[in-house]
Amino acid sequence: MINRLPTLDLAIILIYLTAMLLVGFYFSRKNKSADEFTRASGKIPGWAIGISIYATFLSSNTFLGVPGKTFGSNWNVYVFSISMPFAAWVAAKYFVPFYRNTGEISAYTHFENRFGPWARTYAVVCFLLTQIARMGSIFFGIALSLQALTGFDMKTIMLVMGICIIIYTVLGGIEAVIWTEVVQAVIKTFGALLIVYLIVTNMPGGIHQIMQIGSAGHKFSLGSFSPGFTQPTFWVILLYGFFINLNNFGVDQNYVQRYHTARSTAEAQRSIWICVATYVPVSLLFCIIGSCLYSYYSIHPEFIETIKHQVAVERAGAGASIAEIAKTAAALKPEDYGDKIMPHFMVNKIPVGLVGLIVSAILSAAMSTISSGMNSSATVFSVDIYKRYFKKSVNEKQTMRLLHIATVVFGLVGMSAGIAMIGIKSVLDVWWQLSGIFAAGMLGLFLLGIISKQTRNHEAIIATIVGILVILWMTFPAIIPIQYASLRSSLNVNMIIVVGTLSIFLTGILLTKIHRPEKVVG
Repeated sequence: MINRLPTLDLAIILIYLTAMLLVGFYFSRKNKSADEFTRASGKIPGWAIGISIYATFLSSNTFLGVPGKTFGSNWNVYVFSISMPFAAWVAAKYFVPFYRNTGEISAYTHFENRFGPWARTYAVVCFLLTQIARMGSIFFGIALSLQALTGFDMKTIMLVMGICIIIYTVLGGIEAVIWTEVVQAVIKTFGALLIVYLIVTNMPGGIHQIMQIGSAGHKFSLGSFSPGFTQPTFWVILLYGFFINLNNFGVDQNYVQRYHTARSTAEAQRSIWICVATYVPVSLLFCIIGSCLYSYYSIHPEFIETIKHQVAVERAGAGASIAEIAKTAAALKPEDYGDKIMPHFMVNKIPVGLVGLIVSAILSAAMSTISSGMNSSATVFSVDIYKRYFKKSVNEKQTMRLLHIATVVFGLVGMSAGIAMIGIKSVLDVWWQLSGIFAAGMLGLFLLGIISKQTRNHEAIIATIVGILVILWMTFPAIIPIQYASLRSSLNVNMIIVVGTLSIFLTGILLTKIHRPEKVVG
């Protein structure tokens, strides 16, 4: 699969990266205060914010991970998108007005106002861990794809891309992030449409053959509708999607910070619905890509053998014998090499020139989410950690220097996380699991704080401890000795955020009911 990109494709990619850097330099002229850096002085139109949120959702985890998951299984992953409108309704009606009324740029300041310093610190730690996991998975996903196209080392790819992202994020602040994401959203949507077109035109029987092969392989199914929660059924992914999107729209600084860049509350609310109206159909497009790739490779099994051999070599490790590699390859299932399929197709079937456009689309999918994560992480570090615990009185120049340094540091940490993920089976699986683990505690405490007005500090502490123990129980079932194996969690990992959130919220409600039975909610 190793290939060297033609000069034309390299030129297109270079032009794209240069354009992103120029955007950063352009906005750096106006980016002279912390208010500009973190909230763009509240002057961004709602439609641009909505497209930028859509671009953040449409990361390289979607661009590469969703087709890989669909190739290996079915459209079960799309149930995540189906859940989004329900979470968006809650966010637009309740969360956006709440944050706009507080006026706090950080999503976590109100945690301290509600329950005390510990709650704010806990939420900040969960958020930063989530961002590191998100940036790391995206760095890894993009490096996986570009390695197949260029032959360059994955670490080198992450380093070059990371430097470009750090430069334009540091220079341009949130305004540069939002406007570049608007452009990137167009590029990656066009890239997805182009990939579908190229796959269909490479199928002898066109769409009809894709439908026939895909249907026979059950590639258009949304998953099992059985009522159990031990497998990633339709209901498990629907619940996961609803809770993780509640977390995204309600507790994630990436999104909350954008609400403050809007000209009005109505514009901020509109931005959520613009995101949903765009993401839901476009994410289906990536499921279609996965089904199309399954059909294409079904009539080209020789390519599958090549891909399996490559994965087997990686898993068997250096020094493995031919027999060991062959044994490893024979044991591989489609879900084990799904993430390798689209890069292979790009290397072998996309014409010169168009590869550069699609790589630019994948780069834009990665850069938009990483730049957003870097800016929001720097904002949270500045407001919730440095100014809260180290030096409260900081002038404008010192604040800007702090934001710049924090942006660089979080970019480097995200790169390091990506390097640590080299060798994982599915980037989407890893991201979903990590996000569920870190987000559950934040969301449960947030909902407890805004819904149950009577809950106090000590009740919230106990509820959070209970929630953390439940999350650990579900995340690390092996910590329970084998003789007590029946006590281990058998729930699917995607249920972690659901059960963890409800554990904190319901425990807090119950304790409040016991201590103050007259009124709990309201």
